[in-house]
Amino acid sequence: MPAAAERLPATMQAAVYRGQGRIGVETIPTPSIGDGELLVRVETCGICHTDLKKVEYDLLPPPRVFGHETAGVVVAAGTGVSQFAPGDRVVAFHHIPCLDCFYCHRRVYAQCETYKRVGITAGFEPAGGGFAQYVRIMDWIVRRGVEKIPPGVSFDQASFVEPVNTCVKAMAQCDPEPGDTVVVLGQGPIGLVFTMLAVRTGARVCATDPFASRLDLARRFGAEQAWDPRVTDLPAEVRRLSGGRGADLVLVAASAPGLVEQAVAVSRPGARILLFAQTSDKERIEVSGASICKEERTVFGCYSASIDLQKESARLVFSGELPVEDLISHRLPLTRIAAGIDLALHPREESLKIVVQPQRCEE
Repeated sequence: MPAAAERLPATMQAAVYRGQGRIGVETIPTPSIGDGELLVRVETCGICHTDLKKVEYDLLPPPRVFGHETAGVVVAAGTGVSQFAPGDRVVAFHHIPCLDCFYCHRRVYAQCETYKRVGITAGFEPAGGGFAQYVRIMDWIVRRGVEKIPPGVSFDQASFVEPVNTCVKAMAQCDPEPGDTVVVLGQGPIGLVFTMLAVRTGARVCATDPFASRLDLARRFGAEQAWDPRVTDLPAEVRRLSGGRGADLVLVAASAPGLVEQAVAVSRPGARILLFAQTSDKERIEVSGASICKEERTVFGCYSASIDLQKESARLVFSGELPVEDLISHRLPLTRIAAGIDLALHPREESLKIVVQPQRCEE
């Protein structure tokens, strides 16, 4: 029998996706765990745009419980688990690679078949499960994909470890040099993390977003320039700052129509363009062949987290070097998740990162 720290309820509340964009709070069985597994009481789970796309575009068959930016407390540990015990505060990655396949040998972990298996569930087909009161963490995730939260670090802060990892991975691929002109298109939570990370490299960082509050944050986090693309001639401004050339690197941190084309327009010949938010098969991009071939631009993608950067992303978040908790605009109980998803899909001036707190009662 698993060792448990508290009497566990037979049922729990979870936000269940039922298809056609519908998600609602239901009572479902509390997950049971097996050997080598953990049961975690979810305290905070961030709402991520990859999950939003799955809901909005019906990308996966229902029923599922989404949510993967999860922080909580271990309440039960299966036989054979020695590194974690009930009462430990933890964050967990829902994807962990095998480390022994063709792609893992080349450190392209997100293409590993084991990595593509989701190892955390609240029930139904595993889908992250963080939008529930409890989650089951499977054995291969327990072995390599769980990090303890240090004392003094809030669950809200800790929930950023996974999304920060994805950004650190992307920045490692981009590898900007000091003095490079870097443009970050979109200053949502991910775009702002990119701004923080790019500034740390010594690059000259320019940010764009239609919301003034996000532009203010970008400047606070070190962006040299922050522009509203609706009222600014972005190619002209970037050329002005870069000796007439254009950006050396453009990070496309949002998925609004036309952003990739805008990335080409603001970049110089020979520039690199990272696509980070283009995760749906339904998204289409149209640029001229000459803008890539003749002008020698490199366009590449980066998706999900890297196990190689797990410790570093945890350190950046837990140490406070990246002030990620400043990005949270809304903290909602699970019962209000539909409103949180709607707000995340249709952001307003005052909205930024939205987190769900499943143990919190409706106010």
